[in-house]
Amino acid sequence: MSEFGKASTFTWVFVGGLFGTALRWGAEQAWPAHDGQWPWGTFVVNLVGAFILGALLEGLARLGGDDGWRRRARLAGGTGFCGALTTYSAFALEISLLGRGAHYALAIGYAVTSVVVGVLLAWTGVQAARRLLPLEGEPA
Repeated sequence: MSEFGKASTFTWVFVGGLFGTALRWGAEQAWPAHDGQWPWGTFVVNLVGAFILGALLEGLARLGGDDGWRRRARLAGGTGFCGALTTYSAFALEISLLGRGAHYALAIGYAVTSVVVGVLLAWTGVQAARRLLPLEGEPA
């Protein structure tokens, strides 16, 4: 990859990441985590991100190869926006803190619910893209 290609890739990820980070910060401000309570901010951003990523990647794949504007959309929307919006590190930390606070059932429930619902929402995003977009070369 040329130096221009590397810089362009970084720029698309960076721009998407700015928006994902801002939205995540807003969610964490709206729903801050408190000891012994469900971490709503992280829960919401992770689930929204799972749906968006599933829909985005399936939609882009259905529209053609990973080049041109589709590649830029994947880098900005998938890697940048969804990567900055979602957070595995906060998810893991919140589970650990709930466990340290002896909120074991809540920690396990949060972990299981987040993973199961996240996978279901990613799948739902894929299905939504399949219904809305025909495969490249397929009649609409």
